[in-house]
Amino acid sequence: MIRLPRHPALFALTFVSVFIAPPLLGAQKKAVETIVANPVTGPVSGPVAGTQVTEPYVRMMAREAYFWAWPMANIFNRRQAFKNLPEPGLMGGIVPVAPINRLSMLSDYIDPAERLVACPNQDVVYGAGSIALDIEPVVLQVPDFNGRFWVYQVVDLRSDSFAELGKMYNTQPGFYLLVGPDWNGKVPPGIRRVYRARTNTGFVIPRVFQDDTATDRLAVQPALAGIDMYPLSQYDGKAKRRDWNKQRKFPAQAAEGNGETKWVNPETFFDDLPALLKDAKPLPGEEARYAQMAALGAIARADPQLRAAMIDEAKKTDREVIDPLLQFRNYGLQLPNHWSTVSNGAAFGTDYFTRTAVARSNIFVNQQKETKYFYQDLDENGLRLNGRYRYSVTFAKGKLPPVKGFWSLTLYNEQHFFAPNDLKRYSIGTKNKSLQTNPDGSLTLYVQSESPGKDKESNWLPSPKDAEFSLYIRAYWPQADALDGDWTPPAVMKTN
Repeated sequence: MIRLPRHPALFALTFVSVFIAPPLLGAQKKAVETIVANPVTGPVSGPVAGTQVTEPYVRMMAREAYFWAWPMANIFNRRQAFKNLPEPGLMGGIVPVAPINRLSMLSDYIDPAERLVACPNQDVVYGAGSIALDIEPVVLQVPDFNGRFWVYQVVDLRSDSFAELGKMYNTQPGFYLLVGPDWNGKVPPGIRRVYRARTNTGFVIPRVFQDDTATDRLAVQPALAGIDMYPLSQYDGKAKRRDWNKQRKFPAQAAEGNGETKWVNPETFFDDLPALLKDAKPLPGEEARYAQMAALGAIARADPQLRAAMIDEAKKTDREVIDPLLQFRNYGLQLPNHWSTVSNGAAFGTDYFTRTAVARSNIFVNQQKETKYFYQDLDENGLRLNGRYRYSVTFAKGKLPPVKGFWSLTLYNEQHFFAPNDLKRYSIGTKNKSLQTNPDGSLTLYVQSESPGKDKESNWLPSPKDAEFSLYIRAYWPQADALDGDWTPPAVMKTN
């Protein structure tokens, strides 16, 4: 009597071996067993072109595609928006913008009216530029910062970092080359290091620390003048210097409410999807996903009715799935006292949810070892922060954010931009030289719409009157305590 295995798969193999194999001889028997036991390992077939599909299926796939590729469309469309600029300059006279493979720098903190990128800070002097490595590699200039904190953020189309340039890396002054995934050209003399991207499209953002003093505003200018980015064809081995105070001013983009500029448009998303798929080659394991997305793009081109359904679903996804991710409390690793954080900033890989959440709420975050971010929407009792109330944040003695660089606490309005205030103060931290500690060595910061009193104004972070807001701690060049969770921010205490 034959005893059959309990596992269905083993039963199938046993059935073949017992009831089919006996009539066969030698090599034939072995071949049958090999074929059955070892499935075909060649290419796996994907969607068949021209197959009839239903609208509900198309809507489901459109929803997934829109969420998945939203961050990539965001970065790709920034490249497209500024590609025809004649030279680096300032949009609306305040925001650094530049043509492809070029860079524009500020010469002071970002203006509070900025709306191109959510969650700006007033701790650093920013620069910005889109890269298109399919056109040409680009050279990054690194000047001598003379001990000042600095970091260049260099990300690809997925908003993942692919170059490490900054004080925490002990990067030396000189020239550095960014190349695309397929570039095989000759590296000219004088280039210190080559960084190869996974995609051709990306973004570069230099950040240079500046104290909030008139003296340091002047002192930082020589270093800023040595920052630049340009195509490899313009490289001659000689450092270029620019006075970033003297830049052309371009008209501001038309405003769309009080939020961030809308970089992803459901109406055109599916037209752009093929370009995104071509630029960002599949990561390991993503091949099947890419085949599905390519099939979706083909359907959009072939069937106007289904394309309209895709666009409708993309609009719904914007409202129902992506827009709620503007709120920090809706994603991330949850910490004590209602703070949250992410541990894979600029290294998202296949963490599609976090990548899109960060892109919606505060795109262009640094790698964690460059900057650790802590987010807060709620007070100690889990209630939404609102300017009608007074709050305090007290760091115990020796418990300031543990950093080798600097730290700050920034306040943002409900759209994640600066809230106007008479003090013109939007963040508080290392850059402020008049902070007053308590007798026990602790530091209390006052977050409220009205002055806490003249004797406490040095520690006051103004909030918008009768409006919701969020708090945001940046720990630049964080120490291990901030990275491993041994240090977390104190509660936001409601005081009235």
